[in-house]
Amino acid sequence: MFFGSLENDGIVFLIAFLLACGVFAAKFSNRIGLPSLVLFILFGMLIGSDGLGFIYFDDAEMAQAIGILALIIILFEGGLETKWQTVRSVALPSLLLATVGVLITSIITGIAVHYILDVEWYEGLLFGAIVGSTDAAAVFAALKERNIKAKIGATLEAESGTNDPMAVFLTLIFIELILQPDTSFWMMLPSFFWQMGIGLILGLGIGKLATIAINRINLESSGLYPIFTLSFGLITYSVASFIDASGFLAVYVAALVIGNSELTYRYSISQFNEGFAWIAQILMFVILGLLAFPEHVFSINVMTQGLFISIVLIFVARPIAVFLSLIKMNYSIKEKIFISWAGLRGAVPIVLATFPIVSGLEGAVLFFNLIFFVVLTSALVQGSSISNVAAKLGLIGPVKDTPHHSIELISIAKANAEMVQFQANRENAVVGQTLKDIEFPKHVTISAIVRGDRLITPYGDTEIKAGDFLYILVSRKYKEELRKMLNRKKKPGKA
Repeated sequence: MFFGSLENDGIVFLIAFLLACGVFAAKFSNRIGLPSLVLFILFGMLIGSDGLGFIYFDDAEMAQAIGILALIIILFEGGLETKWQTVRSVALPSLLLATVGVLITSIITGIAVHYILDVEWYEGLLFGAIVGSTDAAAVFAALKERNIKAKIGATLEAESGTNDPMAVFLTLIFIELILQPDTSFWMMLPSFFWQMGIGLILGLGIGKLATIAINRINLESSGLYPIFTLSFGLITYSVASFIDASGFLAVYVAALVIGNSELTYRYSISQFNEGFAWIAQILMFVILGLLAFPEHVFSINVMTQGLFISIVLIFVARPIAVFLSLIKMNYSIKEKIFISWAGLRGAVPIVLATFPIVSGLEGAVLFFNLIFFVVLTSALVQGSSISNVAAKLGLIGPVKDTPHHSIELISIAKANAEMVQFQANRENAVVGQTLKDIEFPKHVTISAIVRGDRLITPYGDTEIKAGDFLYILVSRKYKEELRKMLNRKKKPGKA
């Protein structure tokens, strides 16, 4: 029973302890290059019944519910931070990887599992379906703060954000085929197109509706805007699931629409969702770690079989799926190799592994332990070496830069003005010009410039340099005009 022997004070302390340990684990993981999800999972296993014995937890249904909720929050935050201009160029290859790639990975892995575990074909393919998709939580966390080339990072993030429908669809199909052998695979195929199509349409529609509502509503506190925004993510998943569409796909698409629209209180919304996504990630992986019993996961039999499956998945199934899916796409051999290597497994396979347990399938617990071991292997081997592999393949991009200072206006909605944050790069026409020489629209004030670690007070003679963050107060009436002016490119040949 979860927290069964703890009083309310003890539960509060335990949650606080878990979050604090999660923060330190995230900081420690960055230093050693180990994915934080590994440390979160290991910490959950450590405090579980087979470890220090603080908590006994074996409720697969509760773990599944917590995992789904956490994935919604993580996917929503990932979609908000994804730039459409980057994703647009990789939309087709990402979609192919999310569908054809997952199918090929699942089939090859399923065939290997059939022979390695000596199980029925449908059971082997069920295993392959569960581990067939890359994980958004793992991929977003692994690529964040790493300066991988934008095209490759966008491909991996878009794939991981949209490939869950295929994995969920295949998992449910093979569970149904095992429980009801008379069920026809082809009769269930239209369900996939319904899930994908309606999920996409819902995501676009609710995303547009959410953007209008966020910008038009006049709330008394700026802290309510992030909560209002997140509510649309939860509503999107609920509505999609209610009509049997893909909730995960709908959430990611809705967040993509919201994040790439003109949005009031963008900074507050972004910061809140980033922090909340970290909370969700920490608690989800710790809970999944609690659900796994080290005595079973690290048994000789599970580790031996799991290692063979991991080798097939990482070195055979994933590369074949990537190379076949990206035929005639504009990717070099090195880029395809890296995309193959960066296909991390994480929370989604573990959450999907609870489906057979909840459905009462024979041998489901063994599957869960093996899948858990495969995920750990993927995170340890692939996740810890992403930066090194990218460097050796020459796929390191420009160093990611973020402002060290921020400016927040509390009553910006009532003032009919917005504080715009803009980062200048070498291609922008404003770079190299002084503020007095730039023809800004009416009702525009340059409030501050952040250059590296310095906060610069702007004057007329202040020159804009590449990498500068400009904080600009502008009337909403002239915001679009300002945006176009700032994004104007230098003329060819001009330094």
